[in-house]
Amino acid sequence: MQPILANVVVDLFIKGGPIMYPLLIAAVVAVAVAGERLLWWFRQTARRDTTLVAKVLESAEHGRWEEAAKLAESSQDPVAKVLAAGLEHRETSMEGAIQVAASRELREAGRFIPTLDTLVTLAPLLGLLGTVTGIMASFNSIGTDELAVSKVTGGIGEALIATAAGLGIAITTLIPLNILTTRLAGLQADIESAATTLQVAAQKQARR
Repeated sequence: MQPILANVVVDLFIKGGPIMYPLLIAAVVAVAVAGERLLWWFRQTARRDTTLVAKVLESAEHGRWEEAAKLAESSQDPVAKVLAAGLEHRETSMEGAIQVAASRELREAGRFIPTLDTLVTLAPLLGLLGTVTGIMASFNSIGTDELAVSKVTGGIGEALIATAAGLGIAITTLIPLNILTTRLAGLQADIESAATTLQVAAQKQARR
């Protein structure tokens, strides 16, 4: 069964015309990037510790800065890392340190999302290009005597296969792209909320 399926896939790939090669590259890149990012987020989820972040903020609100700093430094949670940077520079520039640390964490979390976004747009366009070249091949075959019918149907088949491949890659890539974008937005919201709470706590302590 598997050899038959493989033969069918190879046959469709060949019939799809030259545009199938860049589509294959796009598919390989999409699978590699989506796999790496989903695995990264899986590991990152295991590092999240909302309980510890809450303890850090509670210690900061009560003015126990050393305790809050030690708790934040002991965690691999990205939100805790941002808080640790702010606490480390509490006496100089807490806001600036938080912004730098948050930018670093979000940049790492958002890696390759533009690549997936580009592939979602590029794959259908490549499929459309294959459609155009296939239809052009069909029209060029009209009027020739030898195997005219098979050449016309072959060009139409090339157009349909390329279009289906491009749409399939785009649809498949869109799912992990939406998942990663949602995760990134959630992390950004958590960082902003925790950072704002820490800054408010610092301002309250400064007024006392």
